[in-house]
Amino acid sequence: MSLLQASGLYAGYGGVDILRGTNLRVEADEIVVIVGPNGAGKSTAMKAVFGLVPIREGRVEYMGEDITNRPPERMVTRGIAYVPQESNVFPSLTVLENLELGAYALSGDHRPRMEKIFEIFPRLKERRHQQAGVMSGGERQMVAMGRALMVDPHLLMLDEPTAGLSPRLIDETFERIKGINQLGIGVLMVEQNARQALAAADRGYVLATGENRYEDTGPALLANPEVAEMFLGG
Repeated sequence: MSLLQASGLYAGYGGVDILRGTNLRVEADEIVVIVGPNGAGKSTAMKAVFGLVPIREGRVEYMGEDITNRPPERMVTRGIAYVPQESNVFPSLTVLENLELGAYALSGDHRPRMEKIFEIFPRLKERRHQQAGVMSGGERQMVAMGRALMVDPHLLMLDEPTAGLSPRLIDETFERIKGINQLGIGVLMVEQNARQALAAADRGYVLATGENRYEDTGPALLANPEVAEMFLGG
């Protein structure tokens, strides 16, 4: 049984389908990356899975359960966390307050989760009383991922986690994502830095006009000359 299985998704905005039969699969121990040109439907696919865009046709299963068109708050309580590309922190709140809000839907003592996140992101512990809005882009991305991890998810969904970051911070972000995956958390990621993302991925999907064009291991997609020429800049 796959951690996540999305089959034949048709979804979009205002009655216009952006996704046209899209399929996605994530196993429990995998990092899976979605790449493709602008307008390919990558972010729409993530939002459809998470219940932010209505699915007109198709099915999403999570751990064998049909979650098609479930509201996002239900996804969170089932162990799916989503980090959007933009507006992913509360800038006027401290790091600590941002993390605490990540666990709003859960009961019990959140301190063990908080300590685990501080182990993954030591810089957040150092700056836990600092407002998120005055932090660097890379630090804000750590806050966003940390808050998502407060729900102790089985699946972490990341939309363009390295957007706007320097090359050094991009490398650091990918290393953090690998570390999170090694904790037993499946990762589904949309990423503009396609070469680095595929190098880090167990499997990848190439989308174009809302349709699956290629699916293979990350290294195999990187080595595919057609993928390189059409989608990776040669």
